[in-house]
Amino acid sequence: MCTIWTIFQPVFRFMRLTNQYNKPEFLLLTMTFIMPLVFSVWMVLLNNFVIEKAAFTGKEIGILQSLREIPGFLAFTAIYVLLFIKEQSFALLSLALTCLGVALTGFFPTALGLYLTTVLMSVGFHYYETMSQSLTLQWVDKKTTPHFLGRMLSVKSVASLLAFASIWLLMDKLSWSYEETYLFFGVLGLILTLVIALLFKQFPAPIEQTKKLVLRKKYWLFYALTFFSGARRQIFVVFAGFLMVEKFDYSVADISALFLINYIFNWLFAAKIGKLIGIVGERIMLRIEYVGLILLFIAYGLVDNGHLAAILYVVDHLLFALAIAIKTYFQKIAQPEDIAASAGVSFSINHIAAVVIPALLGMVWIINSSWVFYIGAGFAACSLILAGFVPKKSVLTHLNASKY
Repeated sequence: MCTIWTIFQPVFRFMRLTNQYNKPEFLLLTMTFIMPLVFSVWMVLLNNFVIEKAAFTGKEIGILQSLREIPGFLAFTAIYVLLFIKEQSFALLSLALTCLGVALTGFFPTALGLYLTTVLMSVGFHYYETMSQSLTLQWVDKKTTPHFLGRMLSVKSVASLLAFASIWLLMDKLSWSYEETYLFFGVLGLILTLVIALLFKQFPAPIEQTKKLVLRKKYWLFYALTFFSGARRQIFVVFAGFLMVEKFDYSVADISALFLINYIFNWLFAAKIGKLIGIVGERIMLRIEYVGLILLFIAYGLVDNGHLAAILYVVDHLLFALAIAIKTYFQKIAQPEDIAASAGVSFSINHIAAVVIPALLGMVWIINSSWVFYIGAGFAACSLILAGFVPKKSVLTHLNASKY
């Protein structure tokens, strides 16, 4: 260990002294790379792992996904943790906890074991995402936030591409087991997290954040959009992927290839989508997203061809980039000191539906899987109505300017 430290110590010192890299934006992008590198492995292997090793049905996968979202529902408690630890340190600790949960996943191929390791991983994941959103909206200038959020999605895509390619190589070509694959990426994530914790200095917050829960009437539209965004996300994350495996018999290699295509599209277009949001405004982009989702969910319910389902899955994933507009809308209407507290509250609101929907719709799935996606179309229709209340770009710009 000492030898390794001796070898890399000059590199660490160089990066500490290089202002080009020791900046908040670069820390955000680095953490953004590590999280999907690890979490994507958990996600892409999950459906095959639970079916092949734990004999899950729609009922068990629904319960597991509901349990996974409970820490997200409790994300508002992050504001109390911030009484004792800085946001940057909290983000790094949460990232490390996620990696630990993923590393342990393959060793517990039972319903109870998977429930426990999933909750462990999820606590880290949701606290990290809360802190990442808060730090991004604090550290990045409002004029460049849409583009920067798009860059973050592109970085996530690169990390995910690397993870999926590695899964294909390790499991399909080298015949690694689930246990070995989960352990490898979990430990790799822990090592990378330790490295960036040593490399980056502690960055100050531009404005002292409120250390209590914040629920303001003027943020009602942001809360509502966030709620339905959580409901829509669950149907994609839980049931769209499950559809591929259960109905169309996709293998681990097939699912990995599908994810590869998803993230190639995000890598190529996410930053451009972020720029476009900055040009045309949040209202128009959200309307485009929700109209697209209504059509997609209806198509999911009707599809009877595996190749067509894969196309829908890729388009659905690409539409996730448009949800950047919800965050940038909030950044423009929020008081700067409310951002940290509101990040936790928004994650909790996002997960109200997430805790309930997987388990309930898992029961619906057993009766008729198409109904799950028609319900998703209903959620998207509600979001489309709400998007009509988002002010036009010129009005949002005026509101943002009037706060300062």
